[in-house]
Amino acid sequence: MPSWFSTTEKSDGDDTLPAKLENEGAESIDSDNKGDSNIDLAKESLSQLLDDSRVPDSVRNVLREEYKQLRVMMEKLENGHLHIAVFGRVSVGKSSVLNALLGKQAFSVSILHGETKTEGIEEWQEVDAGGVYLIDTPGINEIDGEERERLAHEVASRSDLLLFVIDSDLTDVELNALKLVAATNRPIILVVNKADQYNEDEVLQLRTIIRKRVKGLISPENIVFSAASPSKQTVIYVDDDGNEKETVRQRPVDIISLKSRLWDIIEAEGKTLSALNASLFAGNLSEQLGDKLLETRKQVGEDTIHMYCIGKGVAVALNPIPVADLLAAAAIDVSMVIHLSKIYGLPMSKSEAGDLIKTIAAQMLVLYATFWAIHLASSALKIGTVGFSTVVTGVAQGAVAWYSTLVVGRVAEEYLAKGKSWGETGPKLTVQSILDSLDRDSVMSDAKEEIVQYLKGKNKGKTT
Repeated sequence: MPSWFSTTEKSDGDDTLPAKLENEGAESIDSDNKGDSNIDLAKESLSQLLDDSRVPDSVRNVLREEYKQLRVMMEKLENGHLHIAVFGRVSVGKSSVLNALLGKQAFSVSILHGETKTEGIEEWQEVDAGGVYLIDTPGINEIDGEERERLAHEVASRSDLLLFVIDSDLTDVELNALKLVAATNRPIILVVNKADQYNEDEVLQLRTIIRKRVKGLISPENIVFSAASPSKQTVIYVDDDGNEKETVRQRPVDIISLKSRLWDIIEAEGKTLSALNASLFAGNLSEQLGDKLLETRKQVGEDTIHMYCIGKGVAVALNPIPVADLLAAAAIDVSMVIHLSKIYGLPMSKSEAGDLIKTIAAQMLVLYATFWAIHLASSALKIGTVGFSTVVTGVAQGAVAWYSTLVVGRVAEEYLAKGKSWGETGPKLTVQSILDSLDRDSVMSDAKEEIVQYLKGKNKGKTT
């Protein structure tokens, strides 16, 4: 235990101290065992994300930075490292606080606005356990503040413990930033720096005000005062000749409260904090992966649905035999649903796909009745007519087929995205929602145009 923490001397006749120390030792062992278990669980979660073969390369490429952070996080757990990041406005003394903890000028300190441009990291050698790293970050109100604030919060998501440094009562900017950082669910120590500028009464008053403002965000024991880079003090003294003289002396650095609180937390919860941070990071990445996978699947699904819309629309438009039209329409829809089920990682049989289509069809009975009526009438016209009229009726029939396949595809996607479930809405509301989201006239107009263009291209190919 560091010399700056606390020591207890055994007085004569005190027989309770050995038992007390023995209990503390037992508690420490229990804490270590619990911490090790938490670390093992966190490493398992990270490994599962890294090795998940279901994540396609395209998604891994989009999230390559997150996967890079994931590997860093895994290495951090393997080595038993703990990261402590510092936040605050420009010139509140963030770098000075870290330098005072390190006992050396490792981080840049300047009176210039915005000296810290990117995060920096140094190992805190004073901690006996080792592996504790201090991270400096840009000021939350520097030039290009949005980008640097994003960087600061990104560092927060990768850190185990946060130091939020202020030098007076919190400004609105600081309070808002504190709320954002607190949302990362990492423990926070609020460091009131430059305490040497206040007398005892002012410190007491300031502590009371700050406690009220951060209630619900920071616990009282995590509000500490420090003087990481105290100002010089002018002293008047009388020399040997009785003359008053003036001199300037440097006030001593005072960060004992911060060091003590940090050591308490590291000693009691260091491993658990690392595991918690890794688990939170894994959870966030898992959500991002889920969103990206769903986004990718939706995009591929949309392309797939469009492909089947073209195929069905053109097949129906060209086929002159009504019964064959009906069979082709049903077969194409079944094939599309099976294709979509594979994209979403939930393969379906022909029977399952057919049952799903029947469920969808039952909820859009009016649409399907209209579809089949136009479909049969148009097919009859195609048999009895030739030339331009055949093309017109075929294209109209194909557009209806296109529209129905689009609806089936969109509804099937919703069903698959929810894990082969209709969710709370049920099939009726799901179908209704899809229908409401589509402009039928616009879709059919676009469908007719694309079918005509396809047929023109096909006929042009024949003539050449």
